[in-house]
Amino acid sequence: MAQRLRGMSGTAKIVSVAAALLVAAIAVVSLAGNGAGAAPRTLPVARNFTLRELGHPGRKVSLAAFAGRPVIVNFFASWCQPCKRETPTLARFYREAGGRIAMIGVDSNDEPGPALRFVHMAGVGYPVGVDPLPAATTISYGVLGLPQTFFLNARHQIVKRIIGRATMKTLSEGVALMDKGWRGAAAATPAASENPG
Repeated sequence: MAQRLRGMSGTAKIVSVAAALLVAAIAVVSLAGNGAGAAPRTLPVARNFTLRELGHPGRKVSLAAFAGRPVIVNFFASWCQPCKRETPTLARFYREAGGRIAMIGVDSNDEPGPALRFVHMAGVGYPVGVDPLPAATTISYGVLGLPQTFFLNARHQIVKRIIGRATMKTLSEGVALMDKGWRGAAAATPAASENPG
């Protein structure tokens, strides 16, 4: 490495050393967080929200209404292609649970007419809140692409996040984490790879 550094400009040397230090720091933090004796990290708490309920003028959907109860929060839109495949799966999962799970849909940056038709065609039976532009609730959850699903334990801490389309399998895995009162670090699951993020 010393040979390489001698032939570089001062700026290139600084950038190279900084990059090496950054990689080393990331490795140390990653290894320290994965040890069996490491203290669990605090789970992030989901932001509360209150939105107008889709198709029910004058009614609201609020996360606070589910206080003390685990909840699945799904962000979607009628114009989102992966959502068109995912939403019927969520509706089926909710129906099959027979009231044992709570679920809230958040229709983000959508038009009311198409959104209402979409949830009816998908068979959605859970409450759906409307989050129009500027989509403040969606953005407050760090959702930049749809769909995304968050699994909250009874304290409304985020125990799992699915980025992309959820399946029956990933929904069951998320509910298992909610039900266990899981105390580990929150997992982000890209739908395609199933790897924590």
